[in-house]
Amino acid sequence: MRKRSFAPGILFLVIILAIPAYIIAQQTRSARRATTPDRPAPTGASTTRSSVTGPAIKSDLAEALAVIQSNHIDGRKLDYNAIFKSSISGMLSVLDPHSTYFDPAEYASFRTEQRSEYFGIGATIEDLRDGKEVNTYIRATFPESPAARAGLRFGDRITAIDGNSMRGKTYPEVRKFLLGPRNTTVKVTVEHEATKQSETVSIVRDAVSLPSIAQAYMLKPGVGYVAMTGGFNLTTADEFEQALRYLHGKGMNMLVLDLRGNRGGLLIQAVRVANTFLGRGQMIVSQRGRFRDSSQSYAAVNENPDNVAVVVLVNGDTASAAEIVAGALQDHDRALIIGETTFGKGLVQFPFQLDYDSALLLTIAKYFTPSGRLIQRDYSNGGFYNYYFPGGLAADKQQNQPTTPTGPESHTDTGRAVYGGGGISPDEVVKPGLISAAERQLRDVLFAFSLELTNGRIKGFEDYTIQKPIEFDHELANDDYPVTDNLFRALKSFAAAKPNYKTTPEQLDKLRGYAEMQLRYNILSAAYGYRTATQVFNDLDPQISRAVDAMPRAPELAQAASRARARG
Repeated sequence: MRKRSFAPGILFLVIILAIPAYIIAQQTRSARRATTPDRPAPTGASTTRSSVTGPAIKSDLAEALAVIQSNHIDGRKLDYNAIFKSSISGMLSVLDPHSTYFDPAEYASFRTEQRSEYFGIGATIEDLRDGKEVNTYIRATFPESPAARAGLRFGDRITAIDGNSMRGKTYPEVRKFLLGPRNTTVKVTVEHEATKQSETVSIVRDAVSLPSIAQAYMLKPGVGYVAMTGGFNLTTADEFEQALRYLHGKGMNMLVLDLRGNRGGLLIQAVRVANTFLGRGQMIVSQRGRFRDSSQSYAAVNENPDNVAVVVLVNGDTASAAEIVAGALQDHDRALIIGETTFGKGLVQFPFQLDYDSALLLTIAKYFTPSGRLIQRDYSNGGFYNYYFPGGLAADKQQNQPTTPTGPESHTDTGRAVYGGGGISPDEVVKPGLISAAERQLRDVLFAFSLELTNGRIKGFEDYTIQKPIEFDHELANDDYPVTDNLFRALKSFAAAKPNYKTTPEQLDKLRGYAEMQLRYNILSAAYGYRTATQVFNDLDPQISRAVDAMPRAPELAQAASRARARG
């Protein structure tokens, strides 16, 4: 195995955390052919296995297609692209859960995602249900986006796109009409909430940034917070470096690095992020594969690592490259890991381009943390569904955290036991805060009230009118649009007068904490954009709160590791 620094290479990791279009029912299907009377087995040959050759596969496929064409009810109008795609996907599914096939459109989207961008208008949208009526609204625009340049803002109702009515369509349906190739024009008809006047604007689709870091701000004096939740893409390490500079400038000496929901991405970016906190020569990750250059080790090259105390937050959707970062910092006792056990995706994929711009994303190696533990969890039993949804969709993930380690034991720099083969287990398990069904039911009435409030139609609260472009660089303060007792009473009066939303003043009183938080989020989205507004949810996040409380343990752990390494 060769050891190398993290100069850019060709190998990278990709987490594919989506259910394939086709769930293969026969996961354990044998590769042998059945012997039939008109195809006798050769004398002395085993009847349990026969060689599989290209001509034989081609013959079987042609025969199966002929039977389908002749006998299936829709055999005369087959979608051959879908058939061949599903055939390749079925073949890959018996290998591992992450090898996959991309048709040309999917491969183009994949490459775009690795560039940390997509093509569209650059706005977040949300639907509002008023009784049986459904409408979709602009919630916020992104900085420098086509939607922002076109003047779209919070509360604009999308009524048509390219002449197609959007009335009654939910926001996922509307979003499909807004996305499209770069430099193409989309005509969006909106009704401005403030004036109730309709306007059709022509917007040229462009690349819209999908940053890896959604938030970087000070939780409290001395404690910085970085939400690295957008995956590991081409810009991740540069974004992280910029965020750290900003937070150090604010007096940060402790950091909460949030990797919850980060599904991974480029290996080299994960290596660069981990390198920030590790000294030269400290191992970050190794990968072991079959062919040349697929077995490599990546060590830190940092002569002056950042010595800020670090707590890393993880959960069941933390995967792949994000697990590399968490695993490296845990193995070197450089950070305290808090939250829930990570997904457990330790397979390396490489894209092999095929004809007509399609590609196979094929697993070529496995990766291991510095202590030698494999992060990939077992996928030999249960098929795709059980792999992605262990215990089923209704399973309580909070109760599915392993109580006793089952994989091989390894040790951190200070000698703490850690275990392989099941993701990264946190040093301290902390359950997330969950939104109840009753709280979710309040979203429509809260959004509707926010539209009235920000457009100056709630008497006595004209100071909450927001009819100006979003201030994206605003640093949020506690006195920015507070939800006062008087404002909450106005919300209850609004709900009582709007029975379509099926929310009573008594329900609002019972769920006041959530209602105030969601209402303030809506208002702040209109004023400062959704990334700034999301900070209000962090104030009541139990995992973030515990990270701050446990922060003193992080430097103690790092110092103990430094002494252990010095002793050899």
